[in-house]
Order: sequence, then structure tokens, then C-alpha cells
Amino acid sequence: PAFNCDSVIIIFKANLIMARLSEFYSMQKSGISRISFHYLVPSLHFRDRTKVKDFLFALFRKHNKGVEAINYIFCSDKYLLGLNREYLRHNTYTDIISFELSAVDEPLIADIYISVERVRENAKAYGTSFKKELHRVIFHGALHLCGFKDKTFKDGDVMKVMENRCLAEYFVSREMGLKINKIRDHH
Repeated sequence: PAFNCDSVIIIFKANLIMARLSEFYSMQKSGISRISFHYLVPSLHFRDRTKVKDFLFALFRKHNKGVEAINYIFCSDKYLLGLNREYLRHNTYTDIISFELSAVDEPLIADIYISVERVRENAKAYGTSFKKELHRVIFHGALHLCGFKDKTFKDGDVMKVMENRCLAEYFVSREMGLKINKIRDHH
């Protein structure tokens, strides 16, 4: 058989596709690609996304929730107000709206919209950093998907306890890891 350049190109492309599929499969297996962050606002710089995803997966596992696809969409007040009016019939600003789209007893499919402007305002109002308030709201959305509510005072109190627990676990574990690495570096 004669050397065929087209055959070589096809084989090369097939190998490239197989490598990418293998990479995609390993991401799916680890769960990393099943939680996604999307930005409708240019002003957000959100670091440590993989660490947040890992923490969220651990939270979902702890509450016996499978995950098919969860989208966190960071947006403006105006955008979220429009969703609030259209879908929930509320004419108020809010920091987060969660839409669970999955069937009962099926892995989670959800869109979680977060107003970056509201998070900034809430951080100032509550005397905390933007970073911690952003994580609080991210965890708040996940907790809703785990079945926690916040419509009554009692439910709201439970939600606040759970948010604080998530923040403590996320940030303390990170700080402890940094301290452990520092100790290792000195020895």
C-alpha cells in the first residue's frame, strides 16, 4: 500500500480525540466538570475554583446527593432581579436564586444564580470580606440543593448554622493545610 498523507492525518486526529476523550472521562469521573462556574459579569476574579468544587462534592456526598450538572452563574443585580420577577414573582433584589431542575431522587441538575453586586453589598453590611461572603452564598446554594430551607425563622437559623459550618470547614481546613506545609518546609 502506498503512503497516504490523509490517512496519517486521520489517525493523528483520531488519537488526539481519544486523548481528549480520556481526559474528559477522567474529569467526569472526578466530578470536576459536573460543577461549572459561568460569568455574566466581567468584574469577578474567583480563585481556587477546583478546591471549591471538591468541597461542594464532599458536601453533596455527605448529604447523599449525586451530581449530574450544577451551574453557578455569577451575574448583576439587574439580571437576577429580572429572574426573580419572572420566575418567582418577587420584585426584590436578592443575592442568590437556585433552580433545581432534576427529578426527585435523581442526581442533581441545577442552575444557581449569584448577584456579585449583592454579595459585595452584603459583605460591607455584615463586616466580612467579599471572599468569605461569596463562599457563604456558594455554600448556601448547595445547601438548598441538599434540602435545607430558609423561608421560616427556624429554617433560616438552621441554614445559617450550616453556612457557618461550611465556611469553618472550608477555610480552617485550608489554613491548617498551609500551616502543615509551613511546618514541613522548616523540617
